[in-house]
Amino acid sequence: MTWSSYGSYLVIVVLIVLAPGPDTMVMLKNALSGGFRGGLLASLGIVSGNVVQGSAAALGLGVLIAKSQPVFLALKWVGAAYLVYLGFQALRGAFRGNYDVVEQTQQRRRGGGFRRFREGFLSNITNPKVLVLYLSVLPQFLDPVRTTTGDALALAYTVAVIGGLWLLVLLVFVHRVRAWLGRRRVRRTLDGVTGTALVGFGAALALES
Repeated sequence: MTWSSYGSYLVIVVLIVLAPGPDTMVMLKNALSGGFRGGLLASLGIVSGNVVQGSAAALGLGVLIAKSQPVFLALKWVGAAYLVYLGFQALRGAFRGNYDVVEQTQQRRRGGGFRRFREGFLSNITNPKVLVLYLSVLPQFLDPVRTTTGDALALAYTVAVIGGLWLLVLLVFVHRVRAWLGRRRVRRTLDGVTGTALVGFGAALALES
């Protein structure tokens, strides 16, 4: 793998990462309800999911999963259901609109850091579109003769690193405007938009052939 081909790959990865998707919405949902720490833990879960899926694709396991129709369909339906579940959670928060400090503190204690990490990890690991993305992009930059397993893993982990950095940039921005986001009307609107987007992503995943 040459630096030139890696540069081309990097451009494609950046364009893919910048496109809003379920990962962005899950991070935003947790950042709104759990602050900077909540968004960071969800982002770490998402990055971990990306690492697992990228490793599977680079080591050849992803092809087996993609070709196994029952496994792939089960993964798709679980992922769609989980995204819809997270979306309804956000919509419920928007409907109630109770964002006083006491409730937020209690919610953090009940949810805990592991729940936020888990939401990020599960939303990514159960999304077969991420695996399909790896399987469709990686082979274009791999030489069957010269490419080593290390090269394949480096390309796969690049997606996780770039995606994690982008989520961190968004999280810092959300943290900087937290005072404005804390307004009840703004918060309800964002929860409503985030919830609707997650439900939409889940529905699109379920209906995609």
